[in-house]
Amino acid sequence: RSPHHTVSHVGLVGGGTNPRPGEISLAHNGILFLDELPEFSRMALEVLRQPLEDRKVTISRANGSYTFPTNIMCIAAMNPCPCGFLGHPHKGCTDSPLQINRYRSKISGPLWDRIDMHIDVPALRYSEMIETHNEESSHDVRLRVKEARAKQRQRLGPTKCNAMLSSREIKETAALDASCMEVLQQAMERMGLSARVCDRMRKVARTIADLDNAPAIETHHLLEAINFRSVQVQTPLEAMEMAIPY
Repeated sequence: RSPHHTVSHVGLVGGGTNPRPGEISLAHNGILFLDELPEFSRMALEVLRQPLEDRKVTISRANGSYTFPTNIMCIAAMNPCPCGFLGHPHKGCTDSPLQINRYRSKISGPLWDRIDMHIDVPALRYSEMIETHNEESSHDVRLRVKEARAKQRQRLGPTKCNAMLSSREIKETAALDASCMEVLQQAMERMGLSARVCDRMRKVARTIADLDNAPAIETHHLLEAINFRSVQVQTPLEAMEMAIPY
């Protein structure tokens, strides 16, 4: 499902006088793609938080409560700034730091925490676009993913994957050795990460280990998971603050 950013919060999570499922439930067991994420209304984005966490949404009315499933993969895309050119190798950004901060602040910290991977996709140069690479085929990737899924089914059962691990299961399934714990501690302190983000990074690291056919999470798996929460392109104000010696 790929709703337009003008969708209401009721259209997104469901509701109405006679409650009906919203886009997040219509995408159950599939993908909900939110393009131009900051353009969605603040209320629509905020009501996504609990359904993403619980994988279900409950709507209460005078005549009863209705629960709809929301077991989805949520994928969102956004520009780094309103004009779209912040960090571009050739075009300069025309937005002020205040405009950029206002644009990004529409997405709250708790919602950011519920998105497992934050990946910066820089603009490609023409030479990079036409360059040919000997890349892994989609068929080969699919086989690796199927193998990793098979490991998860064997470990967790037929209806669960690493993304659904509870806090207790994370300690058992995504256990970390001393070196990994030290890396995680440094990442949390330097990046100011919450406990929720910490758990989600361990889930991602467990999946990376499964793809690597490794029985346990190793340091390079955890480092890759941390790298998948890459810092967004800095605003001019952020870059200036980082340059000031304290």
